[in-house]
Amino acid sequence: MSTKEKILDAALTLFSENGYDGTSVEQIANIVGIKAPSLYKHYKGKEDILNALIDSAEERYEVMFGSEKNIGKVPESREEFIKVTMERISFTMRDPIIRKTRMLLVQEQFRNERISEATTRHQLDGIQRMFAKIIKGMMDEGIVVKDDPKLLAVELTAPAVLQIARSDRQPQCEKECMEYIEKHLRHFCKVYMR
Repeated sequence: MSTKEKILDAALTLFSENGYDGTSVEQIANIVGIKAPSLYKHYKGKEDILNALIDSAEERYEVMFGSEKNIGKVPESREEFIKVTMERISFTMRDPIIRKTRMLLVQEQFRNERISEATTRHQLDGIQRMFAKIIKGMMDEGIVVKDDPKLLAVELTAPAVLQIARSDRQPQCEKECMEYIEKHLRHFCKVYMR
């Protein structure tokens, strides 16, 4: 791991635990094992580090989870939909970088406009638009009953978002949260899929 990557890793851990304002450049440098002035060879300052973290997490999320622009292949069956959706949720809940980033976003969403927008996109609007497109594609294929795909996306994603937030606050409940999400997903499929 390069020094630049070590800085990002240390900063993400500290920001997720202590918040942005509760973390100093000196703390980041100490964890990396460098002097604070050496950190400035790699980043202009703490805000530059924060922006690099957000950019990196968004790229990772786009590749591993998807987005409204990158929904992947539309599932061809109920079981494929359940499998792909649970894989996405498992990644979201268990990926250490995404989990720490989400904790940072939740803490800082009221102090930083870019973080506020990213939090809304990943926890509300973006995920709902992505699943509305997936559901619409499945409607077009006759797999999902004709209905309002946007409304169905809210019905599908809201319980998952809540359970992910619960798992972040109470990591010991992760298994229970995953089970609840899968149960809800199966119920959703039973009601709306052929």
